[in-house]
Amino acid sequence: MKSLHALLTFASLFLCACPLTFADEAADAAVPADVKLITDVPYKSGDLSDYEKERCNLDLYLPTEKKAFPTIVWLHGGGLTGGGKKGDAKMARSFAHTGVGFISAEYRLSPNVKYPAYIQDSAAAFAWAHAHIAEYGGNAKKLFIAGHSAGGYLTFMVALDPKYLAEFGLELSSIAGAIPVSGQTMTHFTVRDERGIGKFTITADEAAPVYFGRKETPPMLVLYGDHDMATREEENAYFVSVMKSAGNKRVMGQMIADRTHVTIVTSMANEDDPARIASMEFIKNQIDAAAK
Repeated sequence: MKSLHALLTFASLFLCACPLTFADEAADAAVPADVKLITDVPYKSGDLSDYEKERCNLDLYLPTEKKAFPTIVWLHGGGLTGGGKKGDAKMARSFAHTGVGFISAEYRLSPNVKYPAYIQDSAAAFAWAHAHIAEYGGNAKKLFIAGHSAGGYLTFMVALDPKYLAEFGLELSSIAGAIPVSGQTMTHFTVRDERGIGKFTITADEAAPVYFGRKETPPMLVLYGDHDMATREEENAYFVSVMKSAGNKRVMGQMIADRTHVTIVTSMANEDDPARIASMEFIKNQIDAAAK
């Protein structure tokens, strides 16, 4: 079993070094009849660079038989250096099919930009959704942010550091809940690499989610796999512990059994997947609590 665990860990590390796209662009044709797909919507305007115009777009997967539905703004993985919004299309279709809107957003990547540009883009995507989701049948008060791996890191940062949403006139209370999946909770290794301090020099400064340990945050479901990539399980468990130590009762963590860094997200397209079930229950619980 140990050799299998080592193999899975190696595979996760290898895949994490590459863009996490799990590409299935051709599968867009398989969008269910009760899901409307709108692609390549710009979420930034004004004087943009060509690279911003290329990357700062999103796809909307909208349930057509629901009104005032909850919506997830999803941020893809890829180490902050790769990946794209098509990679999680199967999961997006599946969530929308069950009545949860899904907005898959891209963001600028390192080394073309450096910290905090990709966090600012992620906040801009959420702000666009907050301003416009009602036009598409959703409810801005039921807007969640989520993502996997690098997208999990970005989810943490947007939901924890108020300055990013403040640029768009929003407060952290605009987030109904956050679901980071296998995100890095120390300063991201790509940010460390940009600073020239090395990927393995563990740092926890203002670019680290764990830096923001405090009692009051948006509700948060922290998901990670029992065979996640090296240190990722420990970082997520530590983050949850820090929040609990600070008296935070809105942050909860859940380790998903028999999942690697990759399969924890690819399996979420399945309605019987434990991470998917936990996410749906979390969304329902936050909506119910807000309605009281």
